[in-house]
Amino acid sequence: MTLKLWQIKPKLNYSNDVIDIVQFGSSITDEKTPNDIDIAVIFKKILLKDQLEQSQKIKSQLQKLSELPVHIKSFDFYSFFDKNNFAKEKILFYGKSLIYSDNFSRRLGFDSKIYIFYSLKNLKKKEKVKFNYSLNGKKGEYGLLRKYGGRLLKPGLIEIPPEYENLFTNSIKKITSDFELQRIFF
Repeated sequence: MTLKLWQIKPKLNYSNDVIDIVQFGSSITDEKTPNDIDIAVIFKKILLKDQLEQSQKIKSQLQKLSELPVHIKSFDFYSFFDKNNFAKEKILFYGKSLIYSDNFSRRLGFDSKIYIFYSLKNLKKKEKVKFNYSLNGKKGEYGLLRKYGGRLLKPGLIEIPPEYENLFTNSIKKITSDFELQRIFF
C-alpha cells in the first residue's frame, strides 16, 4: 500500500465533471508520518449534492489502495478559490494530481518551488565543509540537491521542490540556524 498515490497514477472511475483529483497534506511531504491521506476533488460547476456523491465514489476507490484513512474535500472550481478556503494554499503549493501524476499548480500554468536563503558567515570552516557535503555529496555519494531535485542558484540560495521542505530544513538546522524559507510560484 502506498502513501504517494499520485506516483502510481491510479486507474479511477470519475465523471467528466472532475477537473482534477489532488493529493495534498502530510502524505505528500517527506520526513513526516501521516495519519491519513488528504485528497481534494476539483469539479466543474455542478450541484453540491453531485459533488459529494462523486467524491464518495472516488474515496472508496482510493481507500482500496491505502491502509491509511482517505479524507476527501470537494470543491467546484469557483469555491476552490474562495478566500475562506484555507486548504487552497496547501493544495496549490504542495498538491499532486492523481490524474496527471504531476504538480497540480502546473495544470493552472505555474509551478511551485521553495527558495532557501542561508548564510555560512558565522560558521567554522569544518561546519562549512560539512554543509557543502550535505548539499553536494562527497566521495561519489550524492548530496541532498542531486538526490531530491534541488539546485544551487548562487552561494547562499538553493531551490528545492516543495515536497522536500522538511527534509532540507531538518538537515540545514543540524548545521546552522541562519536560513530563511521563501515559497514561490512562477
